[in-house]
Amino acid sequence: MSTQAADVPHPSLSRPLADQHGHPHLFHSLYHKTNSVLSLSADEKYVYSGSQGDDVWDKSTFSLKTTLRGHTGSVLALEYASERKWLFSASGDSTIRVWSTETHAPLFILHPHFDTDAGDLFSLAWSSSSSTLYFGCQNTSLQWFTFLPNLGHPPHQQGAPTHQQVLDKALQEAGIASGTATPRRVHKFFDSYPQYTRKPADLEARNPTASSSPSPGLTTPATGGTCLLQPNVQIPLAIIQIPPKNVIWSAHYGYVYCMALSPSIREGSDDQGGIGSSLRLVTGSGDATVKVWDVNSAVPSLQHTFDCGEGAVLAVVVRGDTVYAGCQDGYVKVLDLETRTLVRTIIVNENIDILSLSMLQSDLYTCSANGQVQRFSATFDLTASWPAHSGIILSSIITHVKLSSGKGGRGKAVLVTGANDDFIKIWDIDPPPKKQPDIEELQRIGPESQPDLSDDILVYALSKFISIPSVSGCLSYREHCRQAAIWLRKCLSQLGAEASLLPTGDTTNPLVLATFRGTQNKRKARRVLVYGHYDVIPASPKGWSSDPFTLYALNGYLYGRGVTDNKGPIMAIACAAAALLRRRALDVDLVMLIEGEEEAGSKHFAQTVKQHKETIGPIDAILVSNSTWISESTPCITYGLRGVVHCQVKISSGGPDLHSGVDGGAAREPMMDIMKLLGTLVDDQQKVTIPSFYDDVRPLTAEERQLFKVLSGVTQTPASSLSAKWREPSLTIHEIEVSGPKNSTVIPSTVQARLSLRIVPDQDVEEICASLQDHLKSKFGDMQSRNTLEINISHTADWWLGNLDDPWFAALESAIRDEWGVEPLRIREGGSIPSVPYLEKEFSCHALHLPMGQSTDQAHLPNERMSLCNLQKGQAVVERFLTSVKDL
Repeated sequence: MSTQAADVPHPSLSRPLADQHGHPHLFHSLYHKTNSVLSLSADEKYVYSGSQGDDVWDKSTFSLKTTLRGHTGSVLALEYASERKWLFSASGDSTIRVWSTETHAPLFILHPHFDTDAGDLFSLAWSSSSSTLYFGCQNTSLQWFTFLPNLGHPPHQQGAPTHQQVLDKALQEAGIASGTATPRRVHKFFDSYPQYTRKPADLEARNPTASSSPSPGLTTPATGGTCLLQPNVQIPLAIIQIPPKNVIWSAHYGYVYCMALSPSIREGSDDQGGIGSSLRLVTGSGDATVKVWDVNSAVPSLQHTFDCGEGAVLAVVVRGDTVYAGCQDGYVKVLDLETRTLVRTIIVNENIDILSLSMLQSDLYTCSANGQVQRFSATFDLTASWPAHSGIILSSIITHVKLSSGKGGRGKAVLVTGANDDFIKIWDIDPPPKKQPDIEELQRIGPESQPDLSDDILVYALSKFISIPSVSGCLSYREHCRQAAIWLRKCLSQLGAEASLLPTGDTTNPLVLATFRGTQNKRKARRVLVYGHYDVIPASPKGWSSDPFTLYALNGYLYGRGVTDNKGPIMAIACAAAALLRRRALDVDLVMLIEGEEEAGSKHFAQTVKQHKETIGPIDAILVSNSTWISESTPCITYGLRGVVHCQVKISSGGPDLHSGVDGGAAREPMMDIMKLLGTLVDDQQKVTIPSFYDDVRPLTAEERQLFKVLSGVTQTPASSLSAKWREPSLTIHEIEVSGPKNSTVIPSTVQARLSLRIVPDQDVEEICASLQDHLKSKFGDMQSRNTLEINISHTADWWLGNLDDPWFAALESAIRDEWGVEPLRIREGGSIPSVPYLEKEFSCHALHLPMGQSTDQAHLPNERMSLCNLQKGQAVVERFLTSVKDL
């Protein structure tokens, strides 16, 4: 096979559920030459677009009604206050202008505190409940201003306060003295052009210097000061300077690109440490974080910081307690405010920035720098994708228009997108079908009542996982293994984990480390480590009824190499964590440690875990799912594994191969020596004859004898046979290799045998290795052969025995019983999983073993398979288990 990797499946777990050409209908296009559309907003009558000016488009005629003039820089953000009938516009000239949407007249100009240092104003958010405007600055500050109720509205009664009186009172309460507004000065660092503007204006035109002469006659009635305005610009009521107490310096460690307000579904405080405020401000920044602020008091207070880890956060949208953060490089992070957890990562378009997000009910619309719009459902499935613009999409909103003549109502929902191709496009969109509850409904109903939407994702993800031939121990498949690790990392990230790769060496496959973080509260969460492996053994097409690396479904079974060992169980456990995250019911941290060398001896696994132990963190219990039941119908729980010692024994003459017709009878043949030597390892009853080999074997208890009797009836296998396979040590000779052409006339000069010892409690693996070598050397010495003996212990793994009285074991056993409705069988395994006893010792905690597959799954054989029912119920068992252990 070529060393080049086969086609790697696309990493996105968002299933394409619709024809990619079945995108929404383009209802209308608006065009304004040389005006990149940097921001959008809308009210009942108009669509507002921010560019070098602020254009007003009539919704009924789709024509340009007017342009709001005043800013001397690009309009980077727009925000509509419906109850005030105000439009806020933030600009690269470091000002915010307030407009009446009824008269389109200017009302106020807001200058940030230290406006010469604020730089571009990227984001706005209006709180109608507090009449407060929040805005994010290029200098990383968060600033705000609260407007009095009557400010900006004409007096209706005789004796009512004038605009000036209302404004003076507002300024007095804010601690602002009326006076001359300081003209905008050029700042040597922060006066940068917006990243995606098509044709930046001249710097001096955007930012008049202090030395510029004020235009005569343009004074503000509110303050008596002067204000630099463009020609033919209406005079606002007042200029307001933000006071220092309304500033949080270094709110982020990067530009504050975006923000949104989120009302909490649950009012009041949360005793568990969750975010329970009635109003929260969410901000996203170039420092790759999303911050959550409590804005129910005079000064916002930071409640939580989400580290998105995917570059700058360029767009945010909030629905209920869920935040969607659009990042650089094409990722959307789905964050839960209540539990403070990452719910999911959506890969939209890798390496292509997401610049705007909009939501219609539970449908998420993403707008990317390649001009593409994509729609994702509440279950994160891709339901539409289309090229919306020939340039970079910079802004989007959801609003309503009248698509045909009709009376009443607010009209039809539309998606409005703006780009640097000078176009605004209006797309006819439909709300999502009510087949599944949306995010807000999921937050109102209890976790036990919520539907499980992960089954399809489980099979869909597994089909991609199986398609990568991640065969370990083979040079030609090394790149496949690397791609499998990369794909798995991205998969687990999308399911809600923080995932990374841990290198194990230049010639070995990396570990995948992924942490699903449970609800963040005052109590320290329990941490469960899941061990598994993504590598598989080779699969020759011979003997297979289907392509071994294409998931094939037949009669309730899924066929493919690795489906039961171990890719299926890995995906079931990951989907269990994702389902709990989605229901806000994951109260423990689930740490997945998935290696790529298990089938090749777990090379460098222990060293890598030791090296990254601090990154993995403390662990309370270990969960493994890497075996099968002993029957077809009764679920099992595994509580014991044998250990193993692999050994190579080589005898050489030191000379060349010889001809049996020439030297037969005269030469001391290595083959004869090794046959005699191997014969000393067992007696006629196949009992191992190594001295003291059985001395430390734990005696069979009466309880275990009765258990084997029950299992004998289930499997129709003698209890003595089960005991011999599971709890008694054994020796096996696997193969004998010879030098030379393997011709029947050749006396090989070198003969090598491969053998293994299976060990059980309470045998010591080091003592067994020493005893084996001593025995072989002693017996070979007795033979007085001229040949030489070499012994190599190539691999060891200790035995493992679970603690049946451990509460973690009881919790897993109960989860199996509750899901399947029958008492699970307690079984042991004759095989070995080297990493299990090692991880127990390294993290000083108990391990648990949950077999998911059936006895006929054919692991390592042609037509490897796994029951779909077992896979789904395995996921459900893990969900039950993780839910039950939070209080252990």
